[in-house]
Amino acid sequence: MTVHFVGAGPGAADLITVRAQRLLEKCQVCLYAGSLVPAGVLAHCPPGATLIDTADLTLDEIIAAMAEADAQALDVVRLCSGDPAVFSAIAEQARRLDRAGIDYDITPGVPAFAAAAAALRQELTVPEVGQTVVLTRIAHRATPMPPGEDLASLGATGATLVLHLAVQRIEQVVAELAPHYGPECPAAVVAYASQPREVILRGTLGDIAPQVLDAGVRSTAVIIVGRVLAAGDFRDSHLYSAARDRSAH
Repeated sequence: MTVHFVGAGPGAADLITVRAQRLLEKCQVCLYAGSLVPAGVLAHCPPGATLIDTADLTLDEIIAAMAEADAQALDVVRLCSGDPAVFSAIAEQARRLDRAGIDYDITPGVPAFAAAAAALRQELTVPEVGQTVVLTRIAHRATPMPPGEDLASLGATGATLVLHLAVQRIEQVVAELAPHYGPECPAAVVAYASQPREVILRGTLGDIAPQVLDAGVRSTAVIIVGRVLAAGDFRDSHLYSAARDRSAH
């Protein structure tokens, strides 16, 4: 028996991996967050599979469900929105599975920030404009941020920032970042990326907050801030340059 932590992607039912689909098709128990995982993804589960919505469960209850399946030698898929590597809370689940001697593995998925960039038709690493992307959040209604990872400190780097779980505090985000990036710095918010109800807002740090408030965007959104969002006149990368020595491997 194995617990498979599986990235369920950003929301579109067809934005999952082939491996994820195969694991779902043969799973006997599937745990998922009801508010984040679309019905189309769950439809891959076989008839008779036990589906457990974890939206209202505690960590102890989630682990208990996995342990019960383990005792019955049933394979489990634990669906995580986006990609399990980022803001998925699997670290605490895996730690408890280790203690219980329950085997698990991880299947990556399409992360929300990648879906947001795709919606914007945007590469987040543009030659000589921005080559560093910081994925972060804020501490509002969540565990505290570690020292040195506050927005002011991260903003001082000038890197492209991608903020999850922060759109409800968009005015705070703008206030903390504007002194470092300037009010004219490009900014974008993408809510429900890849889904039919997708919302795309583009602007600057000076005007993005009113747009978010006017649009009523309150959740399931990614904020992106950085010069790459407006880059047009930039140098081509060396990767495909005629001057590149392609004889070296």
